[in-house]
Amino acid sequence: MAAQRVGDKSPAVSSTEDFEGFAVAVTREDGRWKCRALSASVLTSLDAAVTELRELRSSGAVFGLLNVDDEFFVIVRPAPAGTQLLLSDATMAVDYDIAADVLEALNIDIPDIDPDELDDVEPWEEGDVAILADMGLPEPVLTVILSETDLYPDEQIDEIAQRLGFDDVLSSTLDKMN
Repeated sequence: MAAQRVGDKSPAVSSTEDFEGFAVAVTREDGRWKCRALSASVLTSLDAAVTELRELRSSGAVFGLLNVDDEFFVIVRPAPAGTQLLLSDATMAVDYDIAADVLEALNIDIPDIDPDELDDVEPWEEGDVAILADMGLPEPVLTVILSETDLYPDEQIDEIAQRLGFDDVLSSTLDKMN
């Protein structure tokens, strides 16, 4: 599947391999954290991310951490009652289909921002900031991490992993992916 930015009228010429970043599934079973790589397609398709996460066999909680193009991240947490979502920077929906898909799933309009002015707009999150509260990351702490806009998305994800206690497992998984 080709990566295409929102509003791009020409056929997409870059593949998902052109995207920087990573996608991992995180599970907690019997008090132990596990991480595994997800396919590159989840960086461009919310449906693909939800499908891959739902297909994981886990007796515990499952969520996905998607660092998309080193521009923003998405937390995806499928549940029987529906998928919980958190988009770290809603302004990215102007440029990225997956960010637009997250906003659409949340019933939030894509921001009316000129793509040339994105660098001048302060980012904001959209979605469920309590998405990981039951796992030990309270909403106020996640809000602080999201407000640290001087950090890159991978650094914010690392902060989340540190707070929840799976940073070593995440680091090991990312090393194997590279």
